[in-house]
Amino acid sequence: MSEIICNHLGISKDDFINIIKEKNLTTLDEVLDETDAGSVCGTCIPDIEQILNDVLNGKL
Repeated sequence: MSEIICNHLGISKDDFINIIKEKNLTTLDEVLDETDAGSVCGTCIPDIEQILNDVLNGKL
């Protein structure tokens, strides 16, 4: 199991990677809308943005 990125919703790094790839998401807003992550406290948003960028750049 990968590290939890959004503690309030229990969404892991692997979950974000899979959602981004499966849904072909390309923007942070799309990821946040799809997962509701960042809607409670927002502290996970920079980590989600980094994961998105890494997926889009082929690093993940």
